[in-house]
Amino acid sequence: MTPVFLGFIIATAIGMTGVGGGTITAPLLLLVLRMKGAVAVGTALTFAAIIKFVVAPMYVIPRKVDYKIFGWMCLGGVPGVLVGGRLLITISKRVDAHTLYLILGTTVVLAAAANIYRLLKVKNLDGTGNKPRLLSLVCLPIGAEVGFSSAGSGALGTLSLLGLTKLPASSVVGTDIMFGLVISVIGSGIQILAGNYDGDVLLKLVIGGLVGCFFGAFLNLRIPSRTMRWALAIWLAALGLQIFWRGLS
Repeated sequence: MTPVFLGFIIATAIGMTGVGGGTITAPLLLLVLRMKGAVAVGTALTFAAIIKFVVAPMYVIPRKVDYKIFGWMCLGGVPGVLVGGRLLITISKRVDAHTLYLILGTTVVLAAAANIYRLLKVKNLDGTGNKPRLLSLVCLPIGAEVGFSSAGSGALGTLSLLGLTKLPASSVVGTDIMFGLVISVIGSGIQILAGNYDGDVLLKLVIGGLVGCFFGAFLNLRIPSRTMRWALAIWLAALGLQIFWRGLS
């Protein structure tokens, strides 16, 4: 599977469901292209940042981003992604590849579990809570997870907004995408400075991804989004288990 086609498939999934940028990309880079753990995460974070930069105006222009809530998320998420990014660099230098695969595999499975939980428990995307200041605490570990594995910002960020704010559905998605964009940019910057990325693969992912975004949005109007989210969550869980098994072997 070429990186261009891989980018197309990933971005199509994002366009159809709104989730999955870094979460899907890193596992596929590990399993399909056989990248090293830290390089896969750095490349995935950069790809996710670029795709979310393309998607974000669709929510910014119609004012579907709550910047006050976004600020509370960044207050915890930004320090978190800095810690997670540095932790990945440190661990990748001190442990062997198998141990890193075990850790990344576990993280991806947990992100898949969060997606499945959301599908089971959440019937709509309107927020039901009223404690936005707690987002700074909740988003600290979310940022750390994204910085370390590139996974989790979409599912975990959405769950946090649903439980702690009263945002309407469109603003939940828009605010979470902006949060994911910021921590992806910071996380990718950390890994790029450390040399943990593959520029050639990234370029090909972006070429396929830019086409896939619009194709996914087109399919979104014709295929039930919830069905695709279930398929994506199950596929993600399978990828995480494969990475974990690769670490064991």
